[in-house]
Amino acid sequence: MSRMATVLGIGKTDVVAVVRVDGPIGDEFGQRGVSAEGMESVLRRAFDSDNLRAVAVVINSPGGSPAQSEYIAERIRQLSAEKGVKVFAFCEDMAASGGYWIACAADEIFAARTSLVGSIGVVSSGFGLQDLMSRLGIERRLYTAGKNKARMDMFSPESDEDIAWVSGLQGRLHEEFKAWVSQRRGTRLRGSGDVLYSGDIWIGTQAVELGIVDGIGVVRSVIAERYPDAEIVPIDAPKPLLARLAGGQVSVASLTRSVVTGAVQAVETLPATRFR
Repeated sequence: MSRMATVLGIGKTDVVAVVRVDGPIGDEFGQRGVSAEGMESVLRRAFDSDNLRAVAVVINSPGGSPAQSEYIAERIRQLSAEKGVKVFAFCEDMAASGGYWIACAADEIFAARTSLVGSIGVVSSGFGLQDLMSRLGIERRLYTAGKNKARMDMFSPESDEDIAWVSGLQGRLHEEFKAWVSQRRGTRLRGSGDVLYSGDIWIGTQAVELGIVDGIGVVRSVIAERYPDAEIVPIDAPKPLLARLAGGQVSVASLTRSVVTGAVQAVETLPATRFR
């Protein structure tokens, strides 16, 4: 092949870039999970690949932060439109809740027969420790400016007003989730809203029947069928904390401090409203 042909890109192998979304989305007990910031460089490199034909997003996530799920999905859509390439999502072990929100950014969604998919709903969790404190003789002292600043405080009795507030917040988030799924899946959805948006999770074969995903397949088989002459190129994400620890880059003492700090922060910020 001539040098000029190489410069012009003639004869170069087509590429399908593969990125992964692994683990919880957002912060979990002080530990950083999948985030838009963390995914930015990976997505950029994927969509900037030479001779790019498509991008495959492989998802293995139980969900997490509504905002981070939305940010990642919107960034995928922006880059897809900017580069003019299709995006395929592949649900691995699990693409639930926030993980499914991200999957809906794809033009087509695939799952294995035994993948767990869906969970289109919202959950909030917390603890009520006021009785335990009373038994231990501990007095809670809380001072706020703004009557609603300490809603759902885990050390105070639960109020009907706060329960109604949480339910309203969940309802609004759920409506946003439903609107996004409806926008992205459209007429491919089959079944009533009571079923699709109940928060249930389905295996891959059920998800196909409901139109939650488009078909059964894994990344290599589907890409080989759609783009038989293309090279599949994984775009590696930065290594997570534990992987770096195994490589000797993070000390055990540092990890311990991180976990303890995270646990304290988690207690102070509960309840958390999640796509789970």
